[in-house]
This record gives sequence, structure tokens and C-alpha cells, in this order.
Amino acid sequence: MPIETFEFQVEARQLLQMMIHSIYSNKDVFLRELISNASDALDKLRLESLRDDKLREEVSDLHIGIEVDKEQRTLTVRDNGIGMSHDEVVQLIGTIANSGTAKFLKELKELKEAKDAAASEELIGQFGVGFYSSFMVADEVTLLTRRAGESRGTRWESSGEGTYTIETVDDAPRGTSVTLRLKPEDIEDQLFDYTSTWKIKEIVKRYSDFITWPIKMAKESTDENSDADGDSDGPREAETVNSMKALWARSRDEVTDDEYSELYKHISHDWNDPLETIRMQAEGTFEYQALLFIPSHPPQDLFMQGHKRGVQLYVKRVFIMDDCEALMPEYLRFVKGVVDAQDLSLNVSREILQQDRQIQLMHRRLVKKVLSTLKAMMSGNPERYATFWKEFGRVLKEGLLSDFENRDAILGVSSFASTQDKEGLTTLRQYVDRTKEGQRHIFYMTGESRSAIESSPHMEAFQAKGFEVLLLTDPVDEVWVQSVPEFDGKQLRSIAKGEVDLDTEEEKKEVEAEREKRQQEFAGLLTWMTSELAESVKEVRLSSRLTVSPACIVGDTHDVTPALENMYRAMGQEVPHIKRILELNPTHPLVTGLRKAHTERDADAGLAEAAELLYGMALLADGGELSDPSRFIKLMADRLERTL
Repeated sequence: MPIETFEFQVEARQLLQMMIHSIYSNKDVFLRELISNASDALDKLRLESLRDDKLREEVSDLHIGIEVDKEQRTLTVRDNGIGMSHDEVVQLIGTIANSGTAKFLKELKELKEAKDAAASEELIGQFGVGFYSSFMVADEVTLLTRRAGESRGTRWESSGEGTYTIETVDDAPRGTSVTLRLKPEDIEDQLFDYTSTWKIKEIVKRYSDFITWPIKMAKESTDENSDADGDSDGPREAETVNSMKALWARSRDEVTDDEYSELYKHISHDWNDPLETIRMQAEGTFEYQALLFIPSHPPQDLFMQGHKRGVQLYVKRVFIMDDCEALMPEYLRFVKGVVDAQDLSLNVSREILQQDRQIQLMHRRLVKKVLSTLKAMMSGNPERYATFWKEFGRVLKEGLLSDFENRDAILGVSSFASTQDKEGLTTLRQYVDRTKEGQRHIFYMTGESRSAIESSPHMEAFQAKGFEVLLLTDPVDEVWVQSVPEFDGKQLRSIAKGEVDLDTEEEKKEVEAEREKRQQEFAGLLTWMTSELAESVKEVRLSSRLTVSPACIVGDTHDVTPALENMYRAMGQEVPHIKRILELNPTHPLVTGLRKAHTERDADAGLAEAAELLYGMALLADGGELSDPSRFIKLMADRLERTL
């Protein structure tokens, strides 16, 4: 078959150049990436064999092999796993199919210029381009692969200079082999001799000892005919260089933190250590072991449609599936790890898992374990918890909408910005402990940012009377507050909805007569404005929440907020427009002046324009959008002109 030559995708070519010119501080990790890919290929073949009887004979001796040739200075990592078809090679190796590639390369270039090697490695892990790390240590890379069940294989070859070649071959064994023609050793540049058996064993022990498949390598020869480098004329016996002992099956004192970290990196393709490691073992009628990890930063696809979630599922140490969604809810999709069950069938489908009673029981226990770990982290290690909440708090709060069983536990490990503290966060428990005597509500307001909420007219009375308000700025906050009625007996109450009553009983008695008098004085204006603005508002009334601003827009107690309306519409849902309420500050000169003018000349056409401007200003102050901005600007300009 003819050899075809292709050009790398632009982004792939840029990435290759960065790899060739060494953006990694630790080049040893190339071998970890190749072994991890090989392990995944073996897992996939084992899984396919459970579904396809034709492949069952091909899983008797699954392993990873590492071969070196000191004379030719080559290193080969070989597996007899699922392999790749011709099209898969083109798709997976020739291009970087990732929507975030441009952003990745931009950030990577900036980090390289800043000489931040650690952060560069972190980015590479996030974008899953570990195969390209081979070009850090090799001048040329050759990949030979044949997919299980197919008769012909594919050879891919490149020096990383902008092009690669592909040809179809007849004699390829099942699986994949990656052969690197190694660069010369350069200790100063941390480029070691990767044909050295002891060096390879060191890397495998450090990064891949826990891999559940045997990693085989020819024993170093002790034959007297060997040369100084350990080469021998005859074939050498292979030895397994990894322990293959599952970390989750070993006691805590047998495993180091570094080993846990390497397992996490293998599972998650992350380059950072996990923020927290969670061990769990259940015994009795249903036995399983779990080793879960909370990452220190979110993956790139955390909020993308089609993101992967769930933990790896094993049955009696046999890999079953990679992302078992039935074991972990959507709001804990950042949790990575392994669950090894003793009593499940090997031939189990995702559909069956959703209905399996044992899986459901494991799901419940795993969720409770994660939430209790976060609770312990919150009290025992506040700095680590602060990192968690910064990275994953927005996701965790999604559980308030879906996990009613654990709602209280989720609320217990949630933190919120508050007017109590300019910098730090507060819990609902801390808020309740600080409430004023007789205060029946937990006050909150949703908005785009802290500064926008703090400058809102709705805050004025609360600031004046010293009531604490939670400042909720995540999009999910707009939704969950609708479904969480109370905490510890105190109702959650939006300060932008309903009527505000912050006065004590004594204060009410003192101002009751004054309020009734004002209500009578403004009755005519309120009725007239309600009629004039009927297309925009359902009511105009006096406000008890304003101290500085002339007016504000509020909703009824159970109204959907405008932000939530917009969210529903963005999702394609039909939502009827909800008219809101215009509240007037009876002590503001603009409002008292409007009342006086209406009393003296209620037929004046300019009064209607003044009412329209007052409503428009209140709408803008609330972050709303004017239905006719041009008209508003014209009215405002005319008014300003008359004052000059």
C-alpha cells in the first residue's frame, strides 16, 4: 500500500514544537503517559470481550511490554489491547480534537515565557495530549497498531516537524506499539538515558506500579557473554516490573501519599496532586472498596455539555467501565476514583446499573461519605476547604435542586458571601447564630456581582438597620433558592421580593400613624401611576426598604426573578413575562415633588413622562433592560434641557 503524507493540524504543529523544545521540567513523565494509554487499551479490549464472543480468545495474556535497543537507541512501549483502526489513527493522533486547543496553546505559550514549568505540565494534563510528550525525548516516533477484529494494521510515523506519514500494513500484531528513536542523553536538560533498564524500572515504580496489567520487560542479562551495557546474543526472559497490587485493596499504612497521587493522575489525566483522598470499605452482605479523590482544580469540561463523570467500576479487580455515572450524582461529577465491588456480574450494562439495588446502595453511601469528608475538611482544614469551595462550590450547589435526601448536608458544607464580611464567606449556621433577636428570616439577594448587589436600592433599609444579607452571585443561586424554603427553622427570604418589614413591634407603633397619613397623602398618585404604567407594572406602592433612592422594582413573594426568566428563555422554554411592582420612597424629594405636582395639575402631560422616567431609572438600577431605550434617552434629554 502507498505511504500517505499529511500535515499536522495548525494547533497540533504548534504543540509539537513546544514539546520538541521542552516545556516539561520532568521529561520522565512521557513513559507514564504511554503506559497509561496502553493500560486504557487493555481495559477496553477486556470490556469489548464481554460483549463480543469473537474477542474472548484474545484476552488470555493481556500485558504491556517495554523493549529497549541500546545500539539503535530506541524504546518501544507495546500492548496487545484493543488497537486502533486507520481512521482512529488519523483522528486521534494527527489532530488535537479539542474545542479549547487555541486557549490551551495561548496559556501554554504565556507560561513558557514566564518559565512556569509546573503550570505548563498542569495544562498539558488538562487537555489530554500526553502522547505528544514522546517528542520531548525522541527525534522520531513510530506507531504501529491493529484494531482487534480487523485483519490489517496501520503504521504512523513522524519526526514532529509538521508532517506525518500513514500506511496500511499486513503484518501488524493486535494492539499498539509506540517506538521512540531517542535523543542523545543530556543530563543538564534532564534528558536521561531511557535505554537504561534501571531508569525505566525507576519510572515505572514511581508512576505506574499500581497499573492492574503486568508491565513486562526483559531481565538484565547476567551472562558472561553480555557486553558492558548488558546486551546478550540470545533472547532474555521477561519479568514483570510493576506490583499490580490495587492501592484500594491495601491498608492505609502500606500506601504512601505519592502512590495515591499517582493513581489519581492515572485515572483523571490530571497533573496535580488531589486535594483530598477518601478511602472507604464496606463489609457484610455486600462488600466493596472505594478510593475516591477530590481534585484541586476543575477539569476543562466541568460545565460543558457531554462532559464525562462518574468513577471507575471494577468487579473483583476486573475493570468494568471508566465513567460509571450510576455511582456518582451529577453535582459530584468532579469526584474521581475507583470502586471495586465483590458481588456484581462482570457482564453488566449501564442500563442495568441504573436499576441495580446494590449500585443504588453504593451510590447513597459514596455520596454521604464525600459530603461528610467535606464537612470534616471545613472544620479541620479551612484553607483546603476554601480551595475546594472556590473551585467546586458552584457545582456542589446544583445538588440542592436534585438531591433532596442530602439537601441539609449540602447546605451544611456550603458557604456564601455576606454583608457581614467584605472578604470571607459565611455558612448558614454562622448566619443563623448572628441573627438579631426576633429575626425570622435569612435574607439574601441574587445578582451578577457583589458590587452590583451592594449598590442595589434593595439593600438600603437592610444596611441602615444592620441586617446581614447573603450575596448570591452564581447562576445556580437563582434556581436553588426557589426550592429551599428554610434552614434551621428560619425562612430564606429575597430582599428583592415582597414587602419588607424590619421594624420591631415598638417601632411599628411609633410610626404607624405616620405611615397611615402618608398612605392617604399618596393614594391619588399611586392610583394614577398604577394606571399610567399598567403595561409595565402591576402595582405602584410606597416602599419601606428605600432610604436614599427614589424608587425600586420588586417582585411578589413567589414571582420568578427576571434573571431566572432569561435563563429559562435561553434554554428554549416559553416563560410568560411577569409584571413587577414599582415601589416609591415617600421621603425622596423627587417623589414628594411628583405628588405635589399631581395634586396641583393632574392633567399636565409632562407628569406621565416624569412617571415613565422614574420607572425607567428604577428598572436600570435593578439591572433590567428598557423596552425602548431611545425613547427613554429622548425624555431624559428633554428634561435636562429644560433645567438649563
